[in-house]
Amino acid sequence: MREKVEQLLGDALAERPELFLIDLSISEANQIRVIIDGDKGVSVQDCIEISRAIEHNLDREEEDFSLEVLSAGISEPLTLVRQYRKNVGRKLKVKTSEGKLEGNLTKADDEAITLQWKTREPKPVGKGKVTVQKEAVIPYNEIVEAKVMITFN
Repeated sequence: MREKVEQLLGDALAERPELFLIDLSISEANQIRVIIDGDKGVSVQDCIEISRAIEHNLDREEEDFSLEVLSAGISEPLTLVRQYRKNVGRKLKVKTSEGKLEGNLTKADDEAITLQWKTREPKPVGKGKVTVQKEAVIPYNEIVEAKVMITFN
């Protein structure tokens, strides 16, 4: 069952290169759960089309199953480089083994992400504080969890 689903899912995603797989799970009771994301987001129609591509090619007479196709939730942590790339320009909360950072994702390459943020620091000379721009380059292997922060303007 898993090989057949993987093949059908692979074929469906090959026809829609802007979409990509986040997770596929199949329980003992043949409950199929597919989580997808897209470079420009995922619509309900995208989920329906991926679902149909799988469901219409499996035989319920042969094996009973349930199928659920979902988009990656905004509250879910980022897991793939491709997800970081699609979120360049957005604010992230990143947890590393060293601590937590919040900032704007300005770059995501194959090795690391770059976060930028502003902070208030004491002036080098004299009294008072000054706003300074900070930047951190964080390799993917140091990221414990990263989530997009929802902001309302």
